[in-house]
Amino acid sequence: DLLHSNGVLIIQHLQRDYRAYQDFLNFMSHVGDPRNIFSIYFPLWFQLNQMVGTKMIWVAVIGDWFNLIFKWILFGHRPYWWVQETMIYPNQSSPCLEQFPITCETGPGSPSGHAMGSSCVWYVMVTAALSYTVRWKDKLAVTLHRLTWSLLWSIFWIIQISVCISRVFIATHFPHQVILGVFAGILVAEAFEHTPAIQTASLRMYIKTNLFLFIFALGFYLSLKLLDIDLLWSVPKAKKWCANPDWINIDTTPFAGLVRNLGALFGLGLGINSEMFIMSCKGKNSCKLSFRILCIAASLATLQLYNFVKIPTHTEYLFYFLSFCKSAAMPLTVVALVPYCVHSLMRTTEKKLN
Repeated sequence: DLLHSNGVLIIQHLQRDYRAYQDFLNFMSHVGDPRNIFSIYFPLWFQLNQMVGTKMIWVAVIGDWFNLIFKWILFGHRPYWWVQETMIYPNQSSPCLEQFPITCETGPGSPSGHAMGSSCVWYVMVTAALSYTVRWKDKLAVTLHRLTWSLLWSIFWIIQISVCISRVFIATHFPHQVILGVFAGILVAEAFEHTPAIQTASLRMYIKTNLFLFIFALGFYLSLKLLDIDLLWSVPKAKKWCANPDWINIDTTPFAGLVRNLGALFGLGLGINSEMFIMSCKGKNSCKLSFRILCIAASLATLQLYNFVKIPTHTEYLFYFLSFCKSAAMPLTVVALVPYCVHSLMRTTEKKLN
């Protein structure tokens, strides 16, 4: 309760004194959204460096899976409903916390999924960028590497702090929840720095990993349900205390995130082990800068079209199935479909010129 009550004071301070930065803080909250990993960061990095792009998806999926398990174990409350139900404030005088359209997350609050997802993915990107400069040997290059190291890690921490402040500002998380999320994300990303096997994983390995993650999460949920412990306890609290019912989104429920991540991992495995990937990304055009630029542009443009595909929410199980399919289609598009189309276009153009 002490952490929570002090956290409420910090939220009130932010909402009162940082009102002028509301648009920026809301933007940073969107920057930390784990869904941006699949639609923005991954398409960029996969075409630049396939090993980094592959690691990014694995880190994002496993990190978010651990985040779900931690949320179920820690039973963390979110500020916007905790202040309404706690008994520590006298005379029913609970603090007033402002809510926003992105406040009403329905899962438990600890650790922060946005902070964890942001830190693990940005950790992968920073370490990948620094891996190019660490090979420089002459004195000037070593100095440049140190400057680059300082700059990139400064950017990393500025982004993480901004994401954390934004999540606290909108009353979605307490400060200790975002701090825990940042360091948990770094630990997951660091673990994958020493896991080279993911780069050569077969489709069977991807399927086995998906099944393990799903069965473990579902088994954990059902086991505790048999003990009369409802791991979806946070959903009715979110619906009860959200200022606007329209702000409640099924996409923020615990199982929605699980299904979305399993779909992304399956789509990556399907794409990497496809003939289209071998023909395009492993062919002679893959080394050309023009090929990579075209793939990045086409991938980003195509994935933005997925945002216009609205999945029906009236049937929960249908939503989960379609969400899995949509999530699988995104990395499959980046890894196989777009490169194959660009490769075919370039080959056709070369034949015409000859």
